[in-house]
Amino acid sequence: MDGASVLAQSLKQQGVEYMFGIVGIPVIEVGMAAQAVGIKYIGCRNEQAACYAAQAIGYLTSKPAVCLVVSGPGLLHTLGGLANATVNGWPVICIGGSSDTDQETRGAFQEWPQVESARLYCKHVSRAPTIAAIPSHVEKAVRTSLYGRPGAVYIDIPGNLVLSTCPKKEIQLVSTVPLYSPPSIPPEAVLQQAIARLREAKKPLVIIGKGSVWSERGPAQLRAFITATGLPFLPTPGGKGVVPDTHPLCIAPARSFALREADVILLVGARLNWILHFGQPPRFKPDVKILQIDVCAEEFHQNVQTTVPLLGDIGETVEALRGQLKGWHYEKNSAWLQALQQNAKKNRETVENFANNSSLPLNYYAAYKPIREFLEKNDVLVVNEGANTMDIGRTMMPNVEPRRRLDAGTFGTMGVGLGYAMAAAFYCRDYARHTKVLAVLGDSAFGFSAMELETITRYKLPVVVVIINNSGIYRGLTKEEWDCFEGDPALNIPVSSLSPECHYEKMCEAFGGQGFVCRTQPEIKTALTKAFEKTDGPTVINVLIATDSERKQQEHGWLTRKSNI
Repeated sequence: MDGASVLAQSLKQQGVEYMFGIVGIPVIEVGMAAQAVGIKYIGCRNEQAACYAAQAIGYLTSKPAVCLVVSGPGLLHTLGGLANATVNGWPVICIGGSSDTDQETRGAFQEWPQVESARLYCKHVSRAPTIAAIPSHVEKAVRTSLYGRPGAVYIDIPGNLVLSTCPKKEIQLVSTVPLYSPPSIPPEAVLQQAIARLREAKKPLVIIGKGSVWSERGPAQLRAFITATGLPFLPTPGGKGVVPDTHPLCIAPARSFALREADVILLVGARLNWILHFGQPPRFKPDVKILQIDVCAEEFHQNVQTTVPLLGDIGETVEALRGQLKGWHYEKNSAWLQALQQNAKKNRETVENFANNSSLPLNYYAAYKPIREFLEKNDVLVVNEGANTMDIGRTMMPNVEPRRRLDAGTFGTMGVGLGYAMAAAFYCRDYARHTKVLAVLGDSAFGFSAMELETITRYKLPVVVVIINNSGIYRGLTKEEWDCFEGDPALNIPVSSLSPECHYEKMCEAFGGQGFVCRTQPEIKTALTKAFEKTDGPTVINVLIATDSERKQQEHGWLTRKSNI
């Protein structure tokens, strides 16, 4: 067998279904071999977008996909994507062709130290020395990408292995990796410590992170836990939908108040990093007690002391806690719950005032209102990317199912939008046929990977892209302001500005999709209806909003410092 066929068959044995990439020397035969064994190959326009797509579908399906790239620059273009996958905790296997081994150190075509380059961005890297060894390298890659905290792995395939042959009897036999690592739960004594803290809490709070979905039954067990205990919960952006945002105990609108006042926090599959303000004052109480459930012991005591570290499978640990609580229920009429609900109501009313302001040009919240109304009536997998576009989208677009929201995530990576949307469309086509794909992107975020619209068109994927267009990064200029600038644009135009009112919808039309430009809420509503009637390609809805539109006033900046832009 030749190396390309051995590689493809090894991937197929391990359950790999999708391969995204850009082919060329020395991996074009690998793409062909993958199709021959039934692995879907999707040819992208940029390696980084291919890597984003592969990791997104790995997250959605709970098993890794492959990003296939050529040597040298091809691999280097994926590094941002590999880092994103590892930091976010999403599985992906990058396979890079490399220079023939007999040409190493001689200045071979696209020669580069690829294994060393990938090591910093991945959980594991390896280089197959022979064709016979390829199956064991694939097995290790799949297992490592999934077990513990998921992440990126890299396999280097020297070009001379791709077309060389090896007797079948010499090829190593390996087992198929089970998708879920063996579950475990903390010891009884540790569970009892956590239970004691929950029972004595005056102001308890559950924080649900995206790590919860990596437990085989995690979402269902968490829903049962919240219902049984009556504890208020707050989802992180990636944890939205694990327990529905519409659940009466979801106090997301009171986020800042809840974090600042809680005395005991059960942290479930989330990290005390920048998204949760490092768990420190003034966002948290100085003496808050943290009960943390995680599969990685290294995450405990990060930034603040973990009061009770619960090392184990998230769903099974939550289930064990529920069993040990034996019917205990937090007081329904407590002053804490009432305060949370009042704060949430006040913040919702503020948001609704923005959303109901239909004066032109629209603000962010008003532009989102018809989108939210559409989501409330349809099963939609949302991709959300941008600065204010994404932050406000977390508030304005509810999720009621897990794995129904993809955004820039823990690494804050811009440019993921269309790669994620492409993956989401394949996932919905193959696994959730009644689920629609909606990507809501800022105009700056859209520009990172806009050419993937052609890829989406080529594969006839019904992706709807809404661009919230304020003509800039954070904010832009009106046409009238733009025309006032004279002289060298590189010296005069504000660094956050893009060309005013770009007609991005025309790009989609050029590739064979359809486009709409909208300025009012009724126009957005009509465009969404028409867009989701199209089943054989993309639609771009270009929503032109006020260039100076902002988020509602925040008590604390989302980051540790606030930009003056």
